[in-house]
Amino acid sequence: MLIIGHRGAAGLAPENTLAGFARAVELGVDGVELDVHLAESEVVVIHDERVDRTTNGVGLVRELTFAELRRLDAGDGQRVPTLNEVLDLVPEHMLVNIELKGVGTAEPVAAIVGDLASGAQRGGLPALLVSSFDHRELRRFHEIQPSVPCAPLADRWCPCLESTARALDAWSVNLSRRVTTKAHVDAVRSWGRRCLVFTVNDPVKARALRGLGVTGVFTDYPDRLVDEPASRFSSSASSRCSS
Repeated sequence: MLIIGHRGAAGLAPENTLAGFARAVELGVDGVELDVHLAESEVVVIHDERVDRTTNGVGLVRELTFAELRRLDAGDGQRVPTLNEVLDLVPEHMLVNIELKGVGTAEPVAAIVGDLASGAQRGGLPALLVSSFDHRELRRFHEIQPSVPCAPLADRWCPCLESTARALDAWSVNLSRRVTTKAHVDAVRSWGRRCLVFTVNDPVKARALRGLGVTGVFTDYPDRLVDEPASRFSSSASSRCSS
């Protein structure tokens, strides 16, 4: 399976920070996942719509200026990074899964990744994957950048996922572990899509998911999963996308 660092390596370093992404890269993940909001006109990497939980600040991200946001401590002296900073840090051979979290993020993210669109597939494994629970926002992104792979997110099973996945020409459908069953994985694969599962921190559960046929998992603790002997893709590009 693909091992994707969730919010960088959220269990090992401050989430969605450059230190966290660097830690995930050091551990040899296949990719990293991040969340984006807008602060003024800047696309910034932070999960919540408020800064309270992950920084020493208070308030809504969208109500702060970019300068105010950058003054906040996001943990261990880290700052809230921009999407461009993370893209510069992560090696080109690794997947970057950008989750559209904030309202109105589709267009500015599309503008940022536009220059990377031509490199969006490397041996079948995307360099970029754009996902969201907000399927309308995701459709807007797909309209602007149809060459960049998309993935609808779902924390509950709904038959409408099939039509959503087809409309987006989705590379994968990203499911919550709580609703991932063999029947659901089989359904996603029957649509011609891959299944990625979040968030998986237990190696035993990761192995079980691999047995169900999932293509990859998001984890807060990449150190627990990257050395699993039966849970990794071959190092060759062709076999990495065999699922």
